[in-house]
Amino acid sequence: MSITLTKAPFRADHVGSLLRPDNLHKARKEFKEGTITAEQLREVETKEIKRIVDKQIEIGLELVTDGEFRRTWFHLDFLEHLNGFEGYVPEQGYLFEGVETEKYNVRNTGKISFNLDHPHLKDFVELNEIVDGRAVVKQTIPSPNQLFNVGIQNEAVYSDIEEYANDIIKAYQDAIQAFYNAGVRYLQLDDVYIAGLSAPDIPFNDGKYTREQLIDLALRVINGSLENKPEDLIVTTHLCRGNYQSTWAFEGSYSLIGPTLLAKEKVDGFFLEYDDERSGDFKPLDSIPNGGAQVVLGVVTSKNGELEDKEVIKARIKEASQYVPLEQLCLSPQCGFASTHHGNKLTEEQQWAKLKFVVDVAKEIWG
Repeated sequence: MSITLTKAPFRADHVGSLLRPDNLHKARKEFKEGTITAEQLREVETKEIKRIVDKQIEIGLELVTDGEFRRTWFHLDFLEHLNGFEGYVPEQGYLFEGVETEKYNVRNTGKISFNLDHPHLKDFVELNEIVDGRAVVKQTIPSPNQLFNVGIQNEAVYSDIEEYANDIIKAYQDAIQAFYNAGVRYLQLDDVYIAGLSAPDIPFNDGKYTREQLIDLALRVINGSLENKPEDLIVTTHLCRGNYQSTWAFEGSYSLIGPTLLAKEKVDGFFLEYDDERSGDFKPLDSIPNGGAQVVLGVVTSKNGELEDKEVIKARIKEASQYVPLEQLCLSPQCGFASTHHGNKLTEEQQWAKLKFVVDVAKEIWG
C-alpha cells in the first residue's frame, strides 16, 4: 500500500534557495552601481521567479519557493528589517572550511519588535499570485535563534539575555501571524545556530553560559515563538552546518541536541543534513517521538552536481527507518543550492536534475 502525505512537509521537498542565474547577478551588480533602478532590478527578479516556479512544478514538486531570488543572504535580509537591528560590514566574515565569507552581518541597535512593513511580506504576496494555486508555496525565514550568534546582542540595550529572548519571541510571534495573514501556510525556520550547539568543537562553555543552558534557551525561544501559531500553519525547522559556495562551517552529529531539541521542539518537521559523515549516524533520530514531527532526510547533497546512486539513497532511508517509522520520513537535498547569492559550485542543470531525482526516489519509496 502506498503511503501518501497530504500536508507539508512533502515526501519530496527542498530547503528553498536556488542558484541565481547570470542575468540576476548582472542586474544586482548594475543596481549597486546605480545604473538601474530598484524597480528594474525587481522586474528581473520577478521574471526569473516566474521561470523557476514553472520549473519546480514541471519536475513534479508539490511545493515551490521563490529560490530566495530577492535576497542576498538566507538570513541577513530578513533580520536587518526587524525593528531594533541593522545590517553592517564587520571586520571579518564568517569563517568556513578554507574560506572567509563576504563581510556582512546584523547587530542589535535598539528594542526589538516585528516590522509590519517587512519587505518579505510583500515578496510572499507577489509569489503567491505567481503560483496561483498550482502548488503549495513555502516561505523560508531564519530561525529566531540566529539572533543568539556571537556579537549580535547589544548589552547596552539588553544587559539581560532573558529580556533579549522575550523580545525576540514576541517579534517572531508577530512575524508568524503577519505571514499567516499574508497567506503563508507552510513556513520554514532556517537554523544554523542550533546545529552549532551540537558541534563538539565549538567551545560554548567558554562564555557566560554552558552549552546545556544555551540548548535549553534555544528550545524555549522556538517553542515560545510558536506558542500562538495558527493550527493550520505548518512550521518546520531546517538545521544547517553552514552552506557557502559548497563549503561548510562545522561538523558534529545531532546527539548533543537530540534529547532536547529533536524531542521537544514543537514543529511539524525537521529538515536534517545527512549528506556526508559530518552529520554522524541516524541514532539521534530515536529522540523524535513516534508519530511526532516528520523527518526530512537531507541525504542528497546540494554542494556538488554529481547525482547520487538511487540504491544507496534508498538504503540510507531504510537505515533511518530503524529509528523513525518510514511514514514519518521524507526526502530532500541537505540544504539549499544558494544560501547566499554566491551559490554552490554546480550548474543550474545539475540543480534541477538533483530535485527531479528527489521526486523520482520519493515516488518509488512512498508511491
